[in-house]
Amino acid sequence: MLIDILVDTKGMACPMPIVKAKKALDGLQSGQVMEVQSTDKGSVNDFQAWVKQTKHELLKHEEENGVYKFFVKKV
Repeated sequence: MLIDILVDTKGMACPMPIVKAKKALDGLQSGQVMEVQSTDKGSVNDFQAWVKQTKHELLKHEEENGVYKFFVKKV
C-alpha cells in the first residue's frame, strides 16, 4: 500500500491522535492515504468513529507490538 504521509502520535493520549490526523489529512489530496501510528488503546474506537463522521475511508487498522496503525484514505 502506498502511504502519502505518516503521522506518528505514539505516546499521545486522546484527543491528540485525532487532532494530528485531521491536520495531516487536511493537507492531502483526495485519494491519498495517511498512516497514523498510535499507542493509545482508545484510538481504535476513536478512529473508527472519526472516519465514519468525516466520510473518509478507513482502509485497515492493525496492531503490532502495542502500536496501532490506521490507514485512512481521503475522499
